[in-house]
Amino acid sequence: MGEQPVFSLKAHVFQIDPATKRNWIPASKHAVTVSFFYDAGRSVYRIISVGGTKAIINSTITPNMTFTKTSQKFGQWADSRANTVYGLGFATEQQLQQFSEQFKEFKEAARLVRDKSQEKFELLSPGLNISSPQVLSEDRQSPPVLGVNGSSEDKLFRSKSADMEESTEKEQMRKMLSEGSICERNSDAELFSLRDSNTKLVAALHEANSSIDQWKKLLAEYQEETDRLREQVAELEAQSGVSASSEMGSEELTQTVAEMEALIRAKDEEIKILRSKKPDLSELEKEREEACQRMQDLEVKNSELDKRVRTAESALASSQDARSRAESAVQKVIETLDVKIYDLSDLRQNLAKLLEK
Repeated sequence: MGEQPVFSLKAHVFQIDPATKRNWIPASKHAVTVSFFYDAGRSVYRIISVGGTKAIINSTITPNMTFTKTSQKFGQWADSRANTVYGLGFATEQQLQQFSEQFKEFKEAARLVRDKSQEKFELLSPGLNISSPQVLSEDRQSPPVLGVNGSSEDKLFRSKSADMEESTEKEQMRKMLSEGSICERNSDAELFSLRDSNTKLVAALHEANSSIDQWKKLLAEYQEETDRLREQVAELEAQSGVSASSEMGSEELTQTVAEMEALIRAKDEEIKILRSKKPDLSELEKEREEACQRMQDLEVKNSELDKRVRTAESALASSQDARSRAESAVQKVIETLDVKIYDLSDLRQNLAKLLEK
């Protein structure tokens, strides 16, 4: 029967620095699952935690182990077989307490299993004192009668010795089989972990490729939008009646367009780098978040650019309306002057007629 997880918690895993034996070395970047496993076939409890593609904890609980709480959220235990000290940092004090209680419970279970094994070994191993002192004294007084194949006591002693040797060989065989089973289970666990990690990595690469295609599509759309905005800016600059503020706005728009082009070029370089290497899952997730953030920033800049274009168009329309109103006013003044000039000419003619009379 295979191992079954009986209790699990999330924790940050640390190992003692083998050089200094004082400093802690993080074994995981993030909180990982730490589980107690029970092997019903061998009655063994183990603490196992897998980080990435390897097992960062593989500790068999023995009756000599002690889990020590060194702070409100941190605890540690020493594993002499692994020649290291493990440390766990929990999110809450309650989780640390739960882990400590489970450790004590499984440690007590391991002690009971060891005691039962010792009792069973004592029952299987007979005593070495075959004859009592009285029998030995009698033997000294009267030598035993030898048969064809030796004395009866020699036969009994050889039989007992053979039984002890056979029992010792069986115990050694059991130990060797147990160690082989442990190695086999460790290999199976590592193989399963590697297969699972490989599957996750392949899925992450497929997702990364699809994400890169989506990013390229979005970048193409943004480039088209940038080209359209640039054409609008060029049209606005070509028109003559734009005020000084509109010209300043056009310069800002041109600068913003240049920044967007630089950002697009940088993004193209990032896409090339992404295609040229196979990133780790965590790095890929981080880069995807950064790309999403840059996309959001680019969308904000595009919205600001649209607002500036609308403002420039509004300013241009206002300028054209003002010029139209000015031209209309000048035309009215000219017409008024024409009327007045005509009236003056009539007045001159009348005066000339009066002078002639």
